[in-house]
This record gives sequence, C-alpha cells and structure tokens, in this order.
Amino acid sequence: MIGTTISHYRVLERLGAGGMGEVYLAEDTRLGRRVALKILAGPFARDPAAGARFLREARAASRLDHPHICAVYDVVDTDDGRALIAMAFCEGESLKDRMARGRLGVAEAVDIACQVADGLAEAHAHGIVHRDIKPANVMITRGSRAKIVDFGLAVLPDDEHLTATGVTLGTPAYMAPEQARGEEADQRTDLWAVGVVLYEMLTGRRPFPDGPPAAALYAVVNRAPEPVDRTAPGLPADLVRIVNRALVKDPLGRYQQAEQMLADLKACRDRLSGTNLQATSRAGRPASIAVLPFANLSPEADQEYFCDGMTEELMTALGSLEGVRVAAKTSTFQLKGQGLGIRQIGEQLRVDTVVEGSVRKAGDRLRITAQLVNASDGYHLWSGRFDRRLDDVFAVQDEIAGAIVEKLKGQLTGQSDTGQARRRATSPDVYELYLKGRYCYGKRYQAMVQPAVDAFRRATELDPDFAPAHAGLADSLSLTGWFALKPLDEVREPAMRAAERAVELDGGLAEAHHALAMVHLWFDWEWEVIEREFRRAISLNPSLPLTHAYYALALTTTDRLEEVRREIEAGLALDPLSPLQLSLASAAYRGIRDDHGALACGEKAVDVDPDSLLGLHALGWALSSVGRHQEAVDALARCVTETHRMPYYLMFLGEAFVRAGRDAEATAIADELVERGLREPSLAGFAGYVQLALGNFDAALASMERAAGAGAKRGSPLSFMAPVFDPYRGDPRFAKLLRAAGYTGTALLTRGVPEAIGRLNPTPPA
Repeated sequence: MIGTTISHYRVLERLGAGGMGEVYLAEDTRLGRRVALKILAGPFARDPAAGARFLREARAASRLDHPHICAVYDVVDTDDGRALIAMAFCEGESLKDRMARGRLGVAEAVDIACQVADGLAEAHAHGIVHRDIKPANVMITRGSRAKIVDFGLAVLPDDEHLTATGVTLGTPAYMAPEQARGEEADQRTDLWAVGVVLYEMLTGRRPFPDGPPAAALYAVVNRAPEPVDRTAPGLPADLVRIVNRALVKDPLGRYQQAEQMLADLKACRDRLSGTNLQATSRAGRPASIAVLPFANLSPEADQEYFCDGMTEELMTALGSLEGVRVAAKTSTFQLKGQGLGIRQIGEQLRVDTVVEGSVRKAGDRLRITAQLVNASDGYHLWSGRFDRRLDDVFAVQDEIAGAIVEKLKGQLTGQSDTGQARRRATSPDVYELYLKGRYCYGKRYQAMVQPAVDAFRRATELDPDFAPAHAGLADSLSLTGWFALKPLDEVREPAMRAAERAVELDGGLAEAHHALAMVHLWFDWEWEVIEREFRRAISLNPSLPLTHAYYALALTTTDRLEEVRREIEAGLALDPLSPLQLSLASAAYRGIRDDHGALACGEKAVDVDPDSLLGLHALGWALSSVGRHQEAVDALARCVTETHRMPYYLMFLGEAFVRAGRDAEATAIADELVERGLREPSLAGFAGYVQLALGNFDAALASMERAAGAGAKRGSPLSFMAPVFDPYRGDPRFAKLLRAAGYTGTALLTRGVPEAIGRLNPTPPA
C-alpha cells in the first residue's frame, strides 16, 4: 500500500500491526495533515463479523471529541472493498511499549491513569463502554498525553447487544469478573480495567498471573490479587485505596462512575505534586490538626491523668470548630514515646499541624505550655504559656483549652469568634472515673467491658448531671449485650435510659447522640432514629471517628455504597492508627464486598498492635474472604482461645471453617452455639449465622427466631451476615429470615436492601 493513494489519503509508511488490522501513516492531501490509516488485514479482510466490529470502532470513536481519545476523521472504502478508518496520528508509543522498558514512577502512573479515566468519563457520558482498556490500547504521545484507541469492542447506546449473554469478548488479563463470566458490561467494567492497568504500571506486573485464557479468566473471577502495596511497598495510602477499590470483584463495590475515580486520582496526583489545597481552609490556613499527649514534667508521677485530660479537653474544644479535622486520641497516643519527628507524625496522622505541650505542677502552682507546629517543615506557628493556681484542675483545663482555641482559631480558620464549646464541669473523681471508663471501653476486650460499665455507672451516681458519663454507660452496656456477656433483655432498657438521659442533659453533646444511635443499632434497628442520631452527632462534632465508623456499618445495610465509603474514609482520616477504627473499617468494607479494602485495614490493625484481638479478628475475617483460609482460621482461632470461646468470635471462626471447606468443624461450632443458646437464648443468633453459612436455612431460621424471642433484635449483624445471605437471593424465605432476625417494620424491607446485599450468587441453594 505504501505510495498508493486511497481517496485523498496518500500512504507514506507502515506503522505496525495488531489484532485484526494494520496501521499506516498517510497524508491527507486535502487538508495537508498527517493521519493514521487503519485497515483490516489477513483473514479478517473478508470476515463480515470483523468488518462490523471495525465499523463499530469508527462509529464509537467518531462520536467523541476529547483530548484523551484518539479522534476518528473518516471511513472510506478501498478498491478491493475493504473499509479503512482515518484517525488522528498520535506520534509516540503505546503504553504497552512504554511499560516494556520498566516500571513507571508513581507520579507518571497516576498521571496516565488520570488521563485515561478522563477520556472514559467522556465516553461514558455518551453511553459508550470501551470494554477493552489495556496498555496496548492507550497511546502516549511525545507530549506525554495519553489517548485511548481501539473502540472495536465498544458498546454503543443504540446497540441492543453486541454478543449474546455468556460470550466473552476482550483481553482476559484485563477483563472484569462480570465480563469474564459473559455477563453484560457497563462503565464499571472499564473502571476495573483501569485499576488493572494502574496496578501493572505501579508494580511492573499484572494483578492476575499470565497463562492460558481459561486460567486467566478463572483467576479474575475467583482469586484475589497480591495487594498492590505488598508488591510495590511504599505507595501512598490513598493510591492503594484507589487501586483496591477499582479491583473490587462485585461491581456494586467498585467505583460507580469514571468521574468518581477521576476525582480520587486527581487528588492523589495533586498531593504527589505538592499542589493539593484540599487540606486547607478557604482562608488558606491549616484545617487538620493533631494534639499530642501533653508531657508530664511534674515531680509527682501521678499527674499523668491530668496531662491526658488536658489533651482530651483540647481535642474536644478544637473538634467543635467548623472546618477543622482533629486526629483522634487513640492514634495520637499510639505514637507516644516513639521518638518520631513532627514531620513523621504529620505523615502518619495525615494532618497539617500539630499541637504539643507540657504540664508542670509544683505545690499549688501549675504551668502549662503549648505550641502549634507546621507538620511539613517544623515551623512554629504559635506558642503560649499559662501560669495558674491549682484550685480546681478542671476549671484550669477549661480556661487553658479556651485560651488555646482562641489563639489557634485565627491560625486554623481565619475566624475571630471562638464559639467556645460548652463547659461540662464535674469533680476530679468523677472525671477520673469517666476517663477510666472510656479507656476500658476503647479496648473492646471481653474482660474490659464490665469495668467500663462499672466506672461509668459509678460516675453517674456521683454526678447524676454529668452527661458524658451517661453516654459512656449507654455505649458500654450496648457492648455488653452485643458481646453476649449478659442477656440482651437485661441490658437494653438500662442502655436506652442512659442514652436518653445523656441527650436530655446535654442535647449539644455529640457523644450523647452517638450513644443513642448505638443503642438502636444494637437492639432495635430503628433506622430512622439511627440515621438521625448519627447525623446529629456528626454535625455537632465531625471529629468523632467511631461515629463515622459505626454509621458506615449501619449504611452497609442500604444501597448507599458511596456514603459507606465516605464515612469509612472520614473515620480513618481522623484515627488512622487505631486497631478499633481499622477493624470497624474492615468490617464495613467487607459489608460492601470490598475484600481488598477489608484486608488492607485488617493488616494495618495488626501492624499497629500485633496483640490486638480486634485487629486479629478483622484480619482473619478478611483473609477468609480472599481465600487465604489457613491464615484466617489461625487468626480467628487465636481470638476464640484468648477470649475463652467467646460466642462472637466463635461465630466468625465457624464461617471461616465453611469457606475453607471444613464443614465438620463448622458444624461442631454451630452445635456448641446451639447448646449454649438453650441456656441463654440470645446466643442463638450466633448459631444461626454459622448455620446459614453451612446452608442449613431452616435451622438458621429457627435460631434467629429463638434469638429474636429473647430480645436479640440488632442491626449491625446484617452487615456481618450479608456475605452468607448471598446464596439465598430470590429465596422466598429470605424476608421471613430477616423478620426473624428482628428487622420488621423497618426501612430494611422496603428500601431495596435485599437487592443490595444478595448480589453474588443469584441462585438459591438446592
């Protein structure tokens, strides 16, 4: 063809070949520009199906005018009856050729992924799904601009179906699971492929092993890839989350729109280039802050509680400022004594500024110093010293916190009005009991729950008007019931009274509304109350990480998956080093079928604290979901052993045995829980979970009914049970089981939730 003229295109040279066609460089003699000509070649030249696909490519691309999509100019016929596509000439190389020279840098990979996602957003806006995104179909021009090519497999909005259901088209290594199964593809299929390409750019290898097409398709559908941050250590956490989310096997857990993925990629790109402005307020000042534990410089060692109290008071006061994100105590205290520099602390806690201080008490005199430091460069933005008499330590705390907030507010938000939080004074003895209760409650260990209840209850007895203690009592009683340490019908009413009393005493206390939401979450599943109270708590204090975490868990029972992710990420941003926060995030990720997110959070929880049962549980549960069965059983068995066979952990170990194909061991656990449920009916719900995992629907239904009869109506377990509900999608007994579990008369049965939680295996078991 070289030297010939077809229509008004003079062929200059052959550029290459691939797939079904050959590509030539040509001159458009009418407009005087260089173009690329693509023509069917070899056995495809006379194939009607290939010709139809070829024209489909031209039709799809010609509808799109975007800088990251290769433009199609024209379709002409050759003298021998073949079609020829004239398109823009992209001088450069394919991404496949670029990757053959070695792994890309993080910034370069993110930038290319941004451009591809941007181009797909345009295509999807026109109803066009590409279906074959891969490195060979992305051109990188000499100006480092990425352009999507080859729309030969695209689905157009006016198509009925390109292929019949059950037929797979595409490149196996880059196919999404639904595409590999021959199911209908949509825009989320393209976003999976972007995730695969991004993984490959970052790691130098594909997430699923190479091999025969059948083996590749099996791996895509059934196996979890090696975590991207394990294959390429040191990647930014937000980039890891983007890759993990893109590679969620269930489309509902994936990015739903290209614009969502593009926004996350752009934010990541901005952070990598140092141009991110999202972490600053409109005044251009820092909007995220961590308060480090105040150092005790007093001769008396027993002043530690005061230092911790001072830290918490300041966190609470700063948390009341609009537009300021405050890192949680559990994460900041996790770094205590590690000798980290301010910059390292800022990176680990994801904050821009840090407050550090000290306390020195001598006789009745108190000196407290505090300073605000820029985490990126260690520059001191503000410092202050307070010398006071120690007549009432809590009045002193209140005064100093208010003074620091007054100073910092201008630094943080550019506002002058302090809007200082309401003082909640009480005696030192009551406050010390309150701090002890919060400490025990935060551990979430079986042995620590009752001490938390006792401490909070004693605090309310000494000061009946101290609302935070009532809120803490409600939280710990709820946990007592959830862990089945006491019969549910014994703890529900006192928990409800404590939560309602906290709200009555102080309607502006975010913790009180959180506690009320939790009581309804554990016991009643009154969705309207749960959502109202969680949202009220967040509006009063957006810096409560557990409120975001539990609200995310509650939302997993709805089809509002983007909100689940938003709340998970909000909680983790506030408390990134807390095993509890990470374990709850892991559970919420699993509730929306994001096994990669669940595993990442579980692994980090154990990294932070190898002895944390919360982390071990989260890790074991996530490992089971990705098929690492022996590791899962080992982690969960340790939880069972160290809690003396606590029903809560037995339940998850039973499910792990089922997933590992060890039904006999799972059955033994179910039988044990049934027997224990005969003595304490509220435990029967745990047995029902394992029975359901085993496929014993009728036995599970009987157990759920027995538990419900004992007052075991609870909401959060639905997010735990969702994975084992999947096989019962469409089963007419499904609604009956939900009602037996205590979900009658709620939004759960009327807002499409069964469709949202039963989406993996649509066929009921035989």
